[in-house]
Amino acid sequence: MRLLLLVALVAAGPALAQPLTLDWRLIPEMKAVYGTVEARDTIPARARIGGTVTELLVSEGDRVEQGARLATVHDDKIAFQIAAYASRIEALQAQLAVAESDRARGASLVERGATSQQRLEQLQTAVDVIRGQIAATQAERAVVEQQQAEGAVLAPVTGRVLSVPAVRGSVVMPGEVVASVGGGGFFLRLSVPERHAADLTEGAEIQIIAGGKAVAGRLAKVYPLIQGGRVQADVEVDQLADAFVGARVAVDLPVGQRRALLVPATAVTTRGGVDFVSVAEPSGEARRAVITGESLAQDGVAMVEIVTGLAPGDKVVVP
Repeated sequence: MRLLLLVALVAAGPALAQPLTLDWRLIPEMKAVYGTVEARDTIPARARIGGTVTELLVSEGDRVEQGARLATVHDDKIAFQIAAYASRIEALQAQLAVAESDRARGASLVERGATSQQRLEQLQTAVDVIRGQIAATQAERAVVEQQQAEGAVLAPVTGRVLSVPAVRGSVVMPGEVVASVGGGGFFLRLSVPERHAADLTEGAEIQIIAGGKAVAGRLAKVYPLIQGGRVQADVEVDQLADAFVGARVAVDLPVGQRRALLVPATAVTTRGGVDFVSVAEPSGEARRAVITGESLAQDGVAMVEIVTGLAPGDKVVVP
């Protein structure tokens, strides 16, 4: 019984091989270029007041959250101004106490008919004027206190600190850059010769070699401005390593299409360093020596390009 089953399987073996009729297929023409890791948003953290950098809390490469304090700028003159306003407010409050006492005395004199109502109104006006002076001085002091609070240099976005040009103890002016923060995600910036500009298509899939591993990316944007004979393009990559901003990464960029003869990788066998493909002919199955090209995947099937050895119309036996 086992012998009959084995004979049946051997007889059915050639029938299981489905011949594939070769024809030209369009495959993407790839160009090897290098992309540079860039931050989507590079925003400088600037000093809002002039003074001396008394604290520097970050260095290059640190990750920061939006609003985190990066450094502190201190101006001694602001502290003196706050102290002066405090003394002025104390003096005005003392004057207010005297004016309110005079008003109360004038009110009692008016009740006894010893003074006029006009005098009482003058005393009330003096009280109101001093209260207004106190409110104005407190508002001026709040402005100076806000300037002192603005000595804290805050992170403008969540991201990685790219550069810190300031040092502790240095004197900075208002608007001077203390640190630069890269955020908003990271992407690859490509610089492609302009002869390939018309072949770049937004949304095209791109192969990237990062950290010795092949990962997929997407051509997100092609910039219309050409400078120096090159066009700029951005590639989005999931989980792109951002340890080194400005690092160069190898990219296989599709710049067009070309014709090729493709066979499944399983149809190619190697004997003595020579690649062979089985072809169905009227006289039977024959092996042909071929020269293979690049390997690629189509519809989830591993395919191999045949450079020479086969022609369109040949029937390839695929195991």
